[in-house]
Amino acid sequence: MSLVIIGSTALDTIETPFDRRERIVGGSCSYASLAASYFTKPKIVSVAGEDFPREIIKKFNKKGIDTRGMTLEEGKTFFWEGRYGQNPNQRTTLKTEINVFQDFKPELPPDYREADIVFLGTIDPELQLDVLSQVKNPQLTAMDTINLYIENRKKSLLEVISKVDIFFGNDEEVKKITQENNLIIAGRKMLEQGPSFVVIKKGEHGVIIVEDQFISGIPAHPCEDVRDPTGAGDSFAGGFLGYLDQVKSFEEKDIRRAAVYGSVMASFTIEDFGTDRLMTVTQSEIKKRYKEFKNLVSF
Repeated sequence: MSLVIIGSTALDTIETPFDRRERIVGGSCSYASLAASYFTKPKIVSVAGEDFPREIIKKFNKKGIDTRGMTLEEGKTFFWEGRYGQNPNQRTTLKTEINVFQDFKPELPPDYREADIVFLGTIDPELQLDVLSQVKNPQLTAMDTINLYIENRKKSLLEVISKVDIFFGNDEEVKKITQENNLIIAGRKMLEQGPSFVVIKKGEHGVIIVEDQFISGIPAHPCEDVRDPTGAGDSFAGGFLGYLDQVKSFEEKDIRRAAVYGSVMASFTIEDFGTDRLMTVTQSEIKKRYKEFKNLVSF
């Protein structure tokens, strides 16, 4: 099988109670593809500017990430600056510079269009629709979004939701889309709009998976030292879809297991700033933490 990930590549400046890091690698495409690379060889579609470190692209390639769909344009890379307080679930955006991402129009190479799994990261819903028109016969399509598009592109966003199999969203986003405060009711309302699965991310409280026949909850891995929560949701999606691409199955048991692997990858991401931990984690560490998750949910 094959997995194609479409999303942003960014340079972020992040401040937490632990430290401050300037212009480190970020973006939904970066986090998701690195997390997925431990299970499969993802292909990415993104754009970066002249200031994006070329050694990072080489590191992506060494991780088995196919970067032929990533373009480098004149100008600066998408930039985000944010600050976290003592509560890692709350952050303040200090600066956003769209830069070359302003004119991003995803163009999938011919072989990418044959992908079995397609993940539409946090890009404009109109671009997500354009990507869906380019792929030929995917077995599974998934998407994520952000409040900006819920508030300003809702009609297009709902059209994308109606066309995908899996919707990833945090609890605030799902409530905002459905106008429901109860997450289970909100999840079921999301199912009525098209997806087969709704994965509701709840930060340090894990995820809830809502499907027509079952509801499943996966806790987050207990972590005493959250260095930087940026990218945890994208890492979850990457681990989730990367695992499904590896096992070539979308049965209920595999969806549940994929959610555990997604949580495993997210738990590594928050241990360091940016994508640093995803660059260094080992297969043995992933297996060990997966076993810890099994013990965590057994009774």
